[in-house]
Amino acid sequence: MKTVEIYTTPYCPYCIAAKRLLTQKGVAFSEIDVSRDPAQRQAMMQRAKGRHTVPQIFIGGQHVGGCDDLHALDHRAALDAMLAD
Repeated sequence: MKTVEIYTTPYCPYCIAAKRLLTQKGVAFSEIDVSRDPAQRQAMMQRAKGRHTVPQIFIGGQHVGGCDDLHALDHRAALDAMLAD
């Protein structure tokens, strides 16, 4: 399975929903909390081509987008293929 990184803040409902979907699928992910780390937020924005909202999700180093984008991939049955090696 490809590596999954998710940039979050603690009380963001979209972050919680994205993490819930990944957890339900049995996907291990690394979470980067940007709420108190301006350098991490800047790194996220650079990787996400200027997007500043959370969550920002990366699968295998590829930017997926936010929570809605992740759920859309799952609805199209494209998420599982993207996660596979």
